[in-house]
Amino acid sequence: MNVVMNDSAFNFATLSPDLIMAALEGVGLRVDSGLTALNSYENRVYQFADEERHRYVVKFYRPERWNAAQIEEEHQFSLDLSNAEVPAVAPLRLQGKTLQSFGGFYFAVFPSVGGRQYEIDNLDQLEWVGRFLGRIHQTGREKLFTARPTIGVDEYLTAPREVLAGCDLVPSAQREAFLGATDRLIDAIKQSWHLDWQPLRLHGDCHPGNILWRDGPLFVDLDDARNGPAVQDLWMLLHGERSEQLLQLDVLLEAYSEFAEFDRVSWR
Repeated sequence: MNVVMNDSAFNFATLSPDLIMAALEGVGLRVDSGLTALNSYENRVYQFADEERHRYVVKFYRPERWNAAQIEEEHQFSLDLSNAEVPAVAPLRLQGKTLQSFGGFYFAVFPSVGGRQYEIDNLDQLEWVGRFLGRIHQTGREKLFTARPTIGVDEYLTAPREVLAGCDLVPSAQREAFLGATDRLIDAIKQSWHLDWQPLRLHGDCHPGNILWRDGPLFVDLDDARNGPAVQDLWMLLHGERSEQLLQLDVLLEAYSEFAEFDRVSWR
């Protein structure tokens, strides 16, 4: 996991409209209208139209979060999914490559796609999503990421704990108690953590906000793709009371199993 706590990791101050347009012109795209900011927690994402009225989305990656090899693996996974006719938005190849750089930023250009919001209470839509998650994982099992991380205790707990211990984000009055509680939590999880699940390439952040609906699901934003257990791409789709979640899980797994075997060990 690339955990960085310096100013440059969060600094988009130099990402001006002029820089964005110059970066796009460098790959053969001239902004004619738009350049509208879209919601993104980690990155800076803009929609625009060129002189021929073709619509695009450009994503500027947060500095120091991912290196070039890791971003290229994300892009290749999305291309693999598209080649397998899985509805995932893949970056465009411009001047022979998907990953571009300009002014100290990595960026990529995607086709602009629209769609309705995925309806979390619609079991028919959940069934569709389950089928396509099975197909995503079918492709994900063909090979693993080598540059991107694998979900584990070190990435999700130990490394973040060390970051917090080495900075002043935790108030001094609560620091000792906080770190002590964190250590106890890590120890408890290590005792029950197991590695007998089959790793595969995952979407990584498969929550309802990353699914659009266009006569079926359309999966977007593979920025958090990594290796891990299949359950990582399923649990965020469940909501409500336990009885509701169990029903949703039954629908999801039945549809998923049409295309891929679910590793039930990973659900423990």
